[in-house]
Amino acid sequence: MSLRELVVLGTSSAVPTRRRNHNGYLLMWDGEGFLFDPGEGTQRQMVLAGLSAHDITWICLTHMHGDHCLGVPGVVQRIARDKVPHTVTATFPASGETYWRRLRHAAVFGDTDVIAERPLSGPVAELRAGELTLTARLLSHPVEAYGYRVQEPEGRRMLPERLEARGVRGPLVGRLQREGAVVAPDGSTVTLEECSEPRPGQSMAFIMDTRECEGIAPLAEGADLLVIESTFLSPEAALAEQYGHLTAAQAGRIAAEAGVRHLVLTHFSERYDVNDEPRFLAEAAASYSGPITLAHDLDRIRVPRRAR
Repeated sequence: MSLRELVVLGTSSAVPTRRRNHNGYLLMWDGEGFLFDPGEGTQRQMVLAGLSAHDITWICLTHMHGDHCLGVPGVVQRIARDKVPHTVTATFPASGETYWRRLRHAAVFGDTDVIAERPLSGPVAELRAGELTLTARLLSHPVEAYGYRVQEPEGRRMLPERLEARGVRGPLVGRLQREGAVVAPDGSTVTLEECSEPRPGQSMAFIMDTRECEGIAPLAEGADLLVIESTFLSPEAALAEQYGHLTAAQAGRIAAEAGVRHLVLTHFSERYDVNDEPRFLAEAAASYSGPITLAHDLDRIRVPRRAR
């Protein structure tokens, strides 16, 4: 059975709180493990979540502010200590490469050669992760920052009534899926297009520190799961704009306009406490009518089933 699940390791912004660790999000997707923005304490949060360094195949940094990257040294050293055998690809803004080097070699340890670096430059970058596409797009923050989208390729959904009408049964169905055409028992040729319809690939978008900008929409468009910062509430909208962040109201509007299927709010300023959480949900829900999760540390959130 495939596993497509987001494990939330931390949900605070610049300053951790008693209830919220610095950022950290591990997207488990059919054997790939995308670790987004490992902030300070990520290694310990992974232990608490029952995760292993072996689960990580990608380290994806949106930008080089501390709450999004100070966990890199511990994570890399754990990958080395646990002798992870597979390649772990690290993506980060090319403009922050100096900081990446400092984090990558922050202490004395027995190093590993499995880390493959892929610095990001330009407005858009596309990378391959097996059959998945990882797209990075430039956002708007005081330092160079990227958002990410994980996209599964489009597939086909078989239509049983059409298969039956053409006499395609049993092993012939598998051959039709693999080869695109088969000869039916009556001698006619049956094509895959005749007995199936397009099935959209699943997608997840990860949008951290940014004010509203043109890079957001293509990342979020039609995403099954949108994980997005909502650092502030609307009374602090001017502050959000000044520091390159979003409010919960803006996050809800972005999700609604993009046709997102499940919205996850995170990256909360330390100025707010548990009593403010209903306000974040209410602001987002004013525009977005779909399911909303206000993320907490160690939450596990399934990617919604494929849209029909």
